[in-house]
Amino acid sequence: MKESTIRKLIKLVEESNVEELEVSSWGRKVRITKRLDRKENPAPKLESQEVIQIPVEEKKEKPQPEPADQLVPIKSPMVGTFYRAPAPDAKPYVELNQMITMGQVVCIIEAMKLMNEIESEVAGRVAKVLVENGKPVEYGQVLFLMEPS
Repeated sequence: MKESTIRKLIKLVEESNVEELEVSSWGRKVRITKRLDRKENPAPKLESQEVIQIPVEEKKEKPQPEPADQLVPIKSPMVGTFYRAPAPDAKPYVELNQMITMGQVVCIIEAMKLMNEIESEVAGRVAKVLVENGKPVEYGQVLFLMEPS
């Protein structure tokens, strides 16, 4: 497995809540684990195939702003990559402070090479956009905060 691929996998684990990731390709396995307790040093597991264990220290994530009582979250229904627009050179589906209708597409989440349009479940004003374009998102992660109309 290429070093650049391994580095991308490490970055993916660092930026997510995933504690362990194992990928096998052409008879080689790479296992990346994130240590939650820095005092603990897990022993590598021995298997018949080559296993490379790369410990990754957990980064402190910025706390998400807590939604105010009147704001309604639009959450990610899946794990994937968040995109605000249908193409890199296109306008975003929604802008900050824009009024939108129920069922209007607000973003795309790419999962397993499939582009999934995410629709608003509430009509109102886009109060906050909480995810940067092109960043990975988790299941249930708040993407937008809406002020219902």
